[in-house]
Amino acid sequence: MINNHRYCVIMCGGIGSRFWPYSRTNRPKQFIDFLGTGRTLLQMSYDRILPIVPKENIIVVTNAQYAPLVKEQLPDLQDDQILLEPARRNTAPCIAWAAWHIAARDPEASMIVTPSDHLITREREFETSIIKGFEFVENNNALLTLGIKPVRPETGYGYIQIGDKVDDSISKVKTFTEKPNLELAKVFLSTGEFFWNSGIFLWKAATIKEAFHKHASNIATQFESGAEFFGTAREKEFIENQFPACASISIDYAIMEKAPNVYIECVTFGWNDLGTWSALYDNSSKNKDHNVAQNCNLLAYNSTGNIFAVDGDKLIVVDGLKDYIVADAGDVLLICPKSEEQRIKQMVNDANLKFGDKYL
Repeated sequence: MINNHRYCVIMCGGIGSRFWPYSRTNRPKQFIDFLGTGRTLLQMSYDRILPIVPKENIIVVTNAQYAPLVKEQLPDLQDDQILLEPARRNTAPCIAWAAWHIAARDPEASMIVTPSDHLITREREFETSIIKGFEFVENNNALLTLGIKPVRPETGYGYIQIGDKVDDSISKVKTFTEKPNLELAKVFLSTGEFFWNSGIFLWKAATIKEAFHKHASNIATQFESGAEFFGTAREKEFIENQFPACASISIDYAIMEKAPNVYIECVTFGWNDLGTWSALYDNSSKNKDHNVAQNCNLLAYNSTGNIFAVDGDKLIVVDGLKDYIVADAGDVLLICPKSEEQRIKQMVNDANLKFGDKYL
């Protein structure tokens, strides 16, 4: 039986610039069916939490401009389940608003916070892990993050070092390290003590509010100044006035790296944050030449290891291409070696400087 005091917060405000030009400001990657399943990343995030959390307890926090997309893709949500940020302020203010909002509705609430754009496989294992996480935070004054066992020396993820064990899968957190260089990532992988930071968190609403008061009091003060408005018709007006004044800071920097009561649950379900074209390539079906074709027909000659993503029904014909990203999205065509994809953010900045927001 589903526990009615359990809530889910889906963070859905990112732009996804590393997936440009397929991901645009007006339709970021979480609203796109990247894997060809018929469900977008946001819809898949919603689907996987339904067996764990009551439908009416699912909250989506997003930028105000994406309200129509959220309502279109998740029509079962009521208006008070969609929190519209008037400005982008990173994950800490987003999570703080959700915590104050939920606590006003249910002082006994516990909550999972999850991004909207991650790929999760082995969903039964996901359910088991999340239920265990809920039980842990409901019985302990704890802030819990989910850790993924690393399989390669990845430099694009944050790492968490485990400390004393609570049981076979939950440990005290010893250290956080944000995106190490390759040599340090290799050391982390060899020790067996470090796990990737999934960006998925569980805690009681009261516990995270207390943590904000202790470790990010500037943010807590912003929300506490209008505590009586949460859960009322005046909440939206209060947020529009106060939210833009919040510091733009991640939950990791604001709370998790400072708090003494942080724990990690080391999980085994399949996880990928789908942060790059290479990550999408790795998690997509490939043909006999190890090419990936997303939403297009492909004729490839002497070409291997490529990913082709096309917006619309189009035939792609290539010869002699190896390990490239080819992304065609209407008015922008990107052709870039996979080995250089870290430069895509710079390409977006350059396009902005030269052409304004026309191609963003």
